[in-house]
Amino acid sequence: MKLLVINGPNINFLGIREKGVYGNHDYEYLLQMITEKAEKESVEISTFQSNSEGAIIDRIQQAYFDETEGIIINPGAYTHYSYAIRDALASVEMPKIEVHISNIHKREEFRHTSVTAPVCDGQIAGLGLYGYCAAVDAMIRMVSEKESDKK
Repeated sequence: MKLLVINGPNINFLGIREKGVYGNHDYEYLLQMITEKAEKESVEISTFQSNSEGAIIDRIQQAYFDETEGIIINPGAYTHYSYAIRDALASVEMPKIEVHISNIHKREEFRHTSVTAPVCDGQIAGLGLYGYCAAVDAMIRMVSEKESDKK
């Protein structure tokens, strides 16, 4: 099973920015956590991070061609206004889960709206970095069910 985790702007600054919101662990810790989860579940997980909207769109489109079976995405602030990322996600027919480290629904009003969630199969918010592991578990199930439905 081939999965992709995309992280948007400022996620690379984990452990540096707003520790009260995002915690003390840095981005390398998150990548190691994802790597360990992939090994435990015997799945291939590629990770990608960019502060650039266009690069994120390019990576979503690349996923269509490289046989990625599911996308887990934390669009960061793009969650709230990037119709371009929303359209890129809508264009790829594979399971997609939106992840947020903090509970966006308990934060500033502008963070309550996600333009990307409606084209995703689910959203996980407020579980800290563990949300990524929960998303991997859910994605494995979704991809497996999609495969069994084909048979």
